[in-house]
Amino acid sequence: MTAGAGQGARVVLDACVLFPTALRDLLTGCAAEGLFRPLFSERILREWVLATAKLGPGAPVVAEAEAAVLRARFPQAMVREHPEIEARLHLPDANDLHVLAVAIAGHADCILTFNAQDFPRGALAEEGLQRRDPDGFLWDLQSHHPETLARVAEAARARASDLSGREVTLKSMLKKARLHRLSKAMAA
Repeated sequence: MTAGAGQGARVVLDACVLFPTALRDLLTGCAAEGLFRPLFSERILREWVLATAKLGPGAPVVAEAEAAVLRARFPQAMVREHPEIEARLHLPDANDLHVLAVAIAGHADCILTFNAQDFPRGALAEEGLQRRDPDGFLWDLQSHHPETLARVAEAARARASDLSGREVTLKSMLKKARLHRLSKAMAA
């Protein structure tokens, strides 16, 4: 199993992987099954909530309620902010220093993000961390726990159907969440 994936692995969930509901449902479902230990901070959750504003004026209210559920469901995942760690770090985007600081303070194995350019592998390696993209991470979990991923994916698909008011296929949900490798693996 690749580093940063597997039971006991500590994984920082960047705000960009919390925003698509289906991806968040897949990740939190896998975490609830014990496939990894999620980590996040209040600031990461705030960023996610603020990002939903582009969906309309009511979206941040819904996202804040979902963030509250996430806090309650995974209380051990909350890592307090560490400005003293942030102060010694360097990344291409200073707005992402808090994510790296959470990873360091939380003794994470990796940061799960779509933002590869903002988290250079060299900077993370200096801290003993890896960057993982959600598709590769979930594909890795699926290759070792296919039954669990099938169950989690079906629950996420059912929720996506309920939220949209129409039947959503697993393939379309995974494609929309930019999970192409996982989609191919689950179709096999």
